[in-house]
Amino acid sequence: MSRPVTLFTGQWADLPFETVCQKAKSFGYDGLEIACWGDHFEVSKADDAYCRKKRETLAKYGLKVFAIANHLVGQAMTDRIDQRHKSILPAYVWGDGDPEGVRKRAAAEIVHTAEAAKRLGVTTVTCFTGSPIWHLLYSFPPVTPAMIDEGYADVAARLIPVLDKFHELGILFALEVHPTEIAFDIASARRILKALNNHANFGFNYDPSHFGYQGVDYVKFIHEFSEKIFHVHMKDVSWSKVPVEAGVFGGHTEFGTLGRFWDFRSLGHGNIDFEEIIRALNRAHYKGPLSVEWEDSGMDREFGAKEACEFVKKVDFPSSNIAFDAAFEKK
Repeated sequence: MSRPVTLFTGQWADLPFETVCQKAKSFGYDGLEIACWGDHFEVSKADDAYCRKKRETLAKYGLKVFAIANHLVGQAMTDRIDQRHKSILPAYVWGDGDPEGVRKRAAAEIVHTAEAAKRLGVTTVTCFTGSPIWHLLYSFPPVTPAMIDEGYADVAARLIPVLDKFHELGILFALEVHPTEIAFDIASARRILKALNNHANFGFNYDPSHFGYQGVDYVKFIHEFSEKIFHVHMKDVSWSKVPVEAGVFGGHTEFGTLGRFWDFRSLGHGNIDFEEIIRALNRAHYKGPLSVEWEDSGMDREFGAKEACEFVKKVDFPSSNIAFDAAFEKK
């Protein structure tokens, strides 16, 4: 049986929730991964009646929900807070903008998100964490190992109480491994798991698009962390095979700028080998949704989202429960 194909609503938050439901159904999706911004899912309003109404709207269009996403608030839990965060946070989380206060309120809001997820009837929250050491990525002036150790210890101290609440509620925290987060490749993902003592409720929202242009083995990531793949984003990326003007760090250019080394692409239009990803997910016994996070600066999003849904349904396939040559064996 094929895995459900869902649409992540984060890039559609300019549209009302019911409109997104209508469009997702018409594009062929089985369900949604609902973002906690726009009017799609407002954590502060998510009492039993609110969650029931969301389920009714989904049912009206024959859609299911397997996860809710609160990346924007999650980013502030451990980050170096500045004016950028004000534009992505609810006013009650930003408050007076005092960095430590913002971080504490963000952590509390993520706990509230887990509580809301339980009321909605889902078991996974996809999220960011931010990072207090992302700015130390390039080691000049020289960064000492102790500075990095302190960063991971700080993140662990802030996240473990949140994860303990997730455990009490029976909700999984799926970090999207991504530049600017405490985990952005295999090595850093391994390190945060160790810092968190391999917390049972902490795992990953796997998204290959953030690995390919970095030169990270995105198939090995699945093999390495097979038991920690809690959710999967299907997103493509293209990167250049020849030297360009703006390299891996982007040259402070906007997405879609000519001359960039890499850019996100609609599924099937980039360099990611999705068949190998499906084979790896099959080996990992991942049975959850394949959630399309649609991003492509050069393509109409409705055309792209429909085509992406068709692409995922075509590329996904179940694993075999027998050896292909078993029929040759004599009984």
